[in-house]
Amino acid sequence: MVSKLSSAEVLNFLIIVSLILISARVLGELFRKIRQPVVIGEILAGIILGPSLLGTYAPGIFNDIFLSQPRAYAAFDGLSNVGIILLMFVAGLEVDIKQIRTQIKQAASISFMGLIIPFGIGFGMVYFFYNFLFSAPTNNILIPAMFFGTALSISALSVIAKVLMDLNILKSKIGNLILTAAMIDDFLGWILFSIIMQMLTGKGNSSSFASIGYVLLFVLFMMTIGKWIVNKMLKIAKKFLTPPGGVITLSICLCFLGAVFTEYLGIRGIFGAFLMGIAVGGSKHFTEVSQHILHQFIVNIFAPLFFASIGLRINFVTNFNLGIVLFIFIASCIAKLVGVGIGGWMSGMRRNESLAIAFGMNARGSIAIVLGLSALQAKIIDEPLFVSIVVMTVASILMAGPFMKFFLKRHQNVLTALASENIGSKIIQTENEMML
Repeated sequence: MVSKLSSAEVLNFLIIVSLILISARVLGELFRKIRQPVVIGEILAGIILGPSLLGTYAPGIFNDIFLSQPRAYAAFDGLSNVGIILLMFVAGLEVDIKQIRTQIKQAASISFMGLIIPFGIGFGMVYFFYNFLFSAPTNNILIPAMFFGTALSISALSVIAKVLMDLNILKSKIGNLILTAAMIDDFLGWILFSIIMQMLTGKGNSSSFASIGYVLLFVLFMMTIGKWIVNKMLKIAKKFLTPPGGVITLSICLCFLGAVFTEYLGIRGIFGAFLMGIAVGGSKHFTEVSQHILHQFIVNIFAPLFFASIGLRINFVTNFNLGIVLFIFIASCIAKLVGVGIGGWMSGMRRNESLAIAFGMNARGSIAIVLGLSALQAKIIDEPLFVSIVVMTVASILMAGPFMKFFLKRHQNVLTALASENIGSKIIQTENEMML
């Protein structure tokens, strides 16, 4: 017989949800007012209410709220996991495959170099400095090394879009190029991480390779036949169900089914939700109105619960290691800036323009934190490393906008100077021709 939550447990669950949501939304809006990503305020809310601050300075209150009814907190943890599944579905909706195709050559150069070089540096960091970064010994360095390579190589599509909006270049050529490269980064990064998770759960080499094959087959299916099936289902929903509720309901159901399938395969459910989001977002029957409704509800209700819950899971004070934080932050910035900078140069861009794109692509965000949390839960990394990833993520977000603005301004000044020189040379050439 299924045991239901008692009245006291339901009350405690509602208190936790209310307190977390209110705190996360208030701090998120405060950060929005100072033109910073909302996610920073939401994480900070969890740190304040979690063991880092409230648990340290008012342990009695912390225990009464979060620890007195374990099943109530478990219910909240389940709700926050639903939130991240929905958030990754929304992230998938933002991936525009058509836009990737139109700028594929230049974006591919930027994205691939921005993936390969950071992946190599991240892999090498763990391979050569494992004892410095990790507290527990291991017989298999390959998986944590691959995870770090992935964590350093992936960008944050939603954060980058926000930075581009703040700079008012979202619709410009360079803005579209950055977004396209970030889309490729997101997509390939999740494939890499899903492969790592399969290798972790595989019981042998043959099992691991078979699991990797399943992952790649599922990606191929969702980008071809699966995408066509989703489009047909949305067409039927649009015709026979009340708009826009019918299409939205079907979309959410598809999101959960995708999560169920990948979780069954041994991959995290968030990967299936992300792929399903790409398929749904690519359908002409999923309108901008439906996407806007889903985006507003999930980003403002479910996402804050998840990001605030990060601060509740771990003590950021006791697990803060300055040496590891600085090592990871510096290495991650160098890796991404060098990789994307080389990619931009190879695609024919000028130095300042390449650096502007590099700092934009250097911004990590919710995906980096989700990857880190997934790795923490899978015991690939430990708490100090997870804290370092969160700090690296927040710092990279804060530095993206100002540095992009600085290098874009320098790029514009160079173009203006070159234009002036060309105009001047043409005038002199014309005068000489007239004299002759």
